[in-house]
Amino acid sequence: MQSIADSAINQSPVEAASWQRTVATVCAILLGIIFLVSGGWKMLDPFKTGELLEQAKVPAGFGRLGASTLGTIEVFAAFMLFVPKLRRWGGLLGSGLIVFFLGWIGYYYSALVGKECSCFPLIKRSIGPGFFISDGVMLLLGVAAFLWSARVVSAKLPAAILASLALVASLSYGVNNWKHSAVQVPTPVIVDGKAQNLADGKVFIFFYDPSCMHCDAAARFMGKLNWGDTKIVSVPTVNPQWAGSFLHDTGFKQASTSLELDKLKKAFTFVDPPYGVALVDGQVKETFTQAQFNEPLPEPDLKKLGFVK
Repeated sequence: MQSIADSAINQSPVEAASWQRTVATVCAILLGIIFLVSGGWKMLDPFKTGELLEQAKVPAGFGRLGASTLGTIEVFAAFMLFVPKLRRWGGLLGSGLIVFFLGWIGYYYSALVGKECSCFPLIKRSIGPGFFISDGVMLLLGVAAFLWSARVVSAKLPAAILASLALVASLSYGVNNWKHSAVQVPTPVIVDGKAQNLADGKVFIFFYDPSCMHCDAAARFMGKLNWGDTKIVSVPTVNPQWAGSFLHDTGFKQASTSLELDKLKKAFTFVDPPYGVALVDGQVKETFTQAQFNEPLPEPDLKKLGFVK
């Protein structure tokens, strides 16, 4: 009888370890899928996701690079979470990412509350108390994967994978940058009732929502700039009947109006207005996302391009 009791005692740690490994595996796979989707989206479309990051208070102009870098790290975490012998490091990196996200949103909570998180494609998640709950659950998944997985014995494989992912991200960034700069500018476009060639000279296209206070502030600021011979074409994204009053009220008198939103937005894709496109003889020289319309922006960049004096 004593030997049976001793045998049961000796087996219990083994059974517990097996149970823990199973939980760690499930947690790692679930968290890995989340990071793979989120990171893959950022890597493959850094321009769109970069625009969303800038709306989440990433400094203007750093959204695209930030999206490509963050996406690479997220996919790297997913890879390690999926590979049993690297799972412990995947849990650690994944937990670190979640803590970073929680800290970032917590710091900017008053400015971001109620807005879309835009962490995943096709999934809408508003920033609020629920965000911290869901990310808290993901943090628990990462901690479980870290605590109950075997130690990593070699860094060679993860180093090779990280280098490969960085190369893929760089190629994706280059391709997306080429697509945005090699846009075929639609011409002619009806501007103030007349056909205008947008591929002639310096043209600044300003997409805006007449009811958007950010767009209103941007137009008021740009109305004070000296545009010289630059042609400005303003395009309302909604309520085109308010276009005239918007330009009048904001004092953006230099701007003309085009109502061909569908034609122009098909060529120049963006998430939310305000959004600007600087063209020189039909070539895209620079685009300006929502975050780049905060005074004194975009004046410095426009001056570098020679669009304002």
